[in-house]
Amino acid sequence: MNKRAAGARYEEQAARWLTERGFEILTRNFCCRQGEIDLVARDGRYLVFIEVKYRRNGQSGHPAEAVHRNKQRKIAQAAIYYCHKNRISQTQACRFDVVSILGGEVEHIRNAFEII
Repeated sequence: MNKRAAGARYEEQAARWLTERGFEILTRNFCCRQGEIDLVARDGRYLVFIEVKYRRNGQSGHPAEAVHRNKQRKIAQAAIYYCHKNRISQTQACRFDVVSILGGEVEHIRNAFEII
């Protein structure tokens, strides 16, 4: 399975997992010049920008460790553009979450980082 297909598979798994826990998935794979956001969802009053990371095992480290500062900055820039493009109020409460999938274990890290 190529990386794009594998990524889509795990993003779908994360979307299902989040939906089962009350999230409403609004957008998948939002891409722009600034970067990419895997999932955009609504969780109560929050607009949530979600990065999904998968690792087969822990040999390469925990999946969430791959969401480093540079990746966070790109996600944040894409989120700003997403809000602008979709005319979302600047007063809208937002947060950045990470869903990591290690083997078959799903871990959801709420508020994993802030805009840098």
